[in-house]
Amino acid sequence: MGYICKLCKGRAVIYMHHHRLALCGDCYVVWFLKQVRRSISEMKMLFKGERVIVAVSGGKDSLSLWHALSRLGYEAEGLYIDLGIGFDSYSEKSKECTVEFAKKISRPLHIVSVKESIGKPIPALVRGSERSPCSVCGLVKRYIMNRFAIEHGFDVLATGHNLDDEVATLLSNALHWQIGYLARQSPTLPERDGFVRRIKPLYRFTEKETAVYAIINGIRYIEDECPYSTDATTIFLKGILNQIEERMPGSKLQFYTNFLSRARILFEREQAQKVNLRPCSICSMPSAEEVCAFCRMVERAGGKFVGLKVTKLENSQTDKGARTKDEE
Repeated sequence: MGYICKLCKGRAVIYMHHHRLALCGDCYVVWFLKQVRRSISEMKMLFKGERVIVAVSGGKDSLSLWHALSRLGYEAEGLYIDLGIGFDSYSEKSKECTVEFAKKISRPLHIVSVKESIGKPIPALVRGSERSPCSVCGLVKRYIMNRFAIEHGFDVLATGHNLDDEVATLLSNALHWQIGYLARQSPTLPERDGFVRRIKPLYRFTEKETAVYAIINGIRYIEDECPYSTDATTIFLKGILNQIEERMPGSKLQFYTNFLSRARILFEREQAQKVNLRPCSICSMPSAEEVCAFCRMVERAGGKFVGLKVTKLENSQTDKGARTKDEE
């Protein structure tokens, strides 16, 4: 039996059990945008006049975030990191979806090539590192995102992390009592010591909810999982959390929001003594040690950071033959 939209009484396209809310397509988009605006306001994510860059991967979450911010009036630009993952043409497909979307909303897109910036793509870095593939990729992306934002004058870096991502990370950190990570886990990480402010406006939405938003708005996104993520711990934890959610609807949202309102401050107190950061002796980015983890990993893999190699697609582009502007 189908659900009826609670707001307009039309045919619902989604029923959110944890909210006890059924909505049609149009009402869902309005509700979704209202929730994003609420998160931005309550968590002090963005302020008038600030420049925001959205890290986009070609997936449903990051493209939905970019779309939502644009609909809310933020002149956000996009940053795509070309990881150089050739398995199943993964990077090629994800880049294609991102470029297509940037043209659709007429917003500038910056593309950073890992191979051109470091000398090696992600697969080569994975082979030369003792870290797991997800750890290598995460380190590279965090470094590039922050460095790009600083070098190009952006005040805020927005990522498409959703509720499922955040809850899985929280559970992992709690299982290992990673006090430092627990103290820093938040939808808003303030700027400090060479790091721009990082925000996660979609932290209250499940993967299903962002997917529905993307589908309603005709956003084409890559549905393939990253080839390296098949054995990722995060995928396993998400499966466990989904089982809990099925039995006790609302558990994921309560777990995370209660952590933010009740528990996080306890870990912050535990970590009152901040790690003293200093410029990396190789790349000058903030580091807890003389050489940052990024530079150590790149050197171990036989690469060399030569600066971010960026291609900027202007918002006036309308076809594949449009000119590009290279920023080195």
